Amino acid sequence: MADYLISVRNLKRGEFGENPGTTRFLLVPAGENPAPGQAIGQKTWVEGLLKRARTTTDPLTGKGCGDIAVLIHGYNTSPPEVIARHRQMQRDLGGAGFAGTLVSFDWPSDDRAINYLEDRSDAKKTALKLVDDGIALLAATRFRGCEINLHVIAHSMGCYVLREAFDDADDRPAIAASNWNVSQICLIGADVSSRSMAASDARSRSLYRHCTRLTNYQNPYDAVLKLSDVKRAGVAPRAGRRGLPDDAPDKAVNVNCGDYFKRHYLDPKKDPKKDTHENGHAWYFEDPVFLADLVQTLAGNLDRRVVARRRSNERGQILLA
Repeated sequence: MADYLISVRNLKRGEFGENPGTTRFLLVPAGENPAPGQAIGQKTWVEGLLKRARTTTDPLTGKGCGDIAVLIHGYNTSPPEVIARHRQMQRDLGGAGFAGTLVSFDWPSDDRAINYLEDRSDAKKTALKLVDDGIALLAATRFRGCEINLHVIAHSMGCYVLREAFDDADDRPAIAASNWNVSQICLIGADVSSRSMAASDARSRSLYRHCTRLTNYQNPYDAVLKLSDVKRAGVAPRAGRRGLPDDAPDKAVNVNCGDYFKRHYLDPKKDPKKDTHENGHAWYFEDPVFLADLVQTLAGNLDRRVVARRRSNERGQILLA
C-alpha cells in the first residue's frame, strides 16, 4: 500500500535536499523511498487520502467518518528515515487499534546532528507550509461531506515546527479568519522550551486555541534534550524533558514517562540490550504501552487520567505506568 507524504524540501541533482523548497504531495509506493517523481496533484492526493481515511459511516448523517494523523519528524532525519518511521508508526498504531490514516510532513532536516541550528532555522522557514499545505487543507475536508478527525503527532524539533506554524498562521488574516482546527495534538520529546507552553505565553497561544486537547509526553531521562550538550548551549529546559509548566491551560495534559522508561530501559538486569535505548529520545515509537496510550489519546473518548496505563502520584502528576 502506498504512503501519503507532504514534502517541502528543495531538489538537489534530481533528489530531495536539505533546504526549504516547493511543497509536493507524494504518494510513495510500498518499499520505495520518497522521490520527486512520486508527486501528484493536490486534489488527487487529498481525494485519495480521504477515501482511505473513511473507515466507517455515521448512521445518522450518512457521512464518511475516520481519522487522519499528521506525523512531523524531528531534526537529523533524512527522507529514507522519514518513510521508515512513517511505515513503522502506521503499522504499530494499527496494531494498537488505530483505524485511521497517517500522513507525514517532511520538512528539510539534514541527516547530520551537527546541523542542529541550521535545521532549526529551516524548521521556522517551512512552518507556514505545514498549515497552508497541510493542516488547513485537511481541516477543510469537513466541508466535503466528511467527518474526519484531524490529529497531529510531533516529535523532537517537529514540535517546534508545529508551534511556529500555528503561531504564524494566526498572524495572517486570511488563515486566522478561516475555520480550521485539529482534535488531538501529541508532543513527543518536545524540543521547545517548557515555559513557552504556559497559557500566558504568546508563542503557544495559537497552538492551544486550535486544538481540542494537547498531550505532552515527557521523559526526564531524555539525554538528547539535556542542556549540557554543546549544540544546546544557552537553550532553556525543554518540554520533552522538564514537562509542561504548572500554568499550562486546562486542555493541556502532561504525561511523565520517566519512571516507566527507567524501569524498562535503564535497568540492565531487565534487558541489557535496551540500556539507554537511543538516549531516551525515540524509544516511544517502539514501545507497546506508549503506543496503546497514544492510540487512546487520539480516540479522545476517555478522561485524561484513565487513558491506557496511566496513574496519578501523590502530587497529582499523570504517569505512564
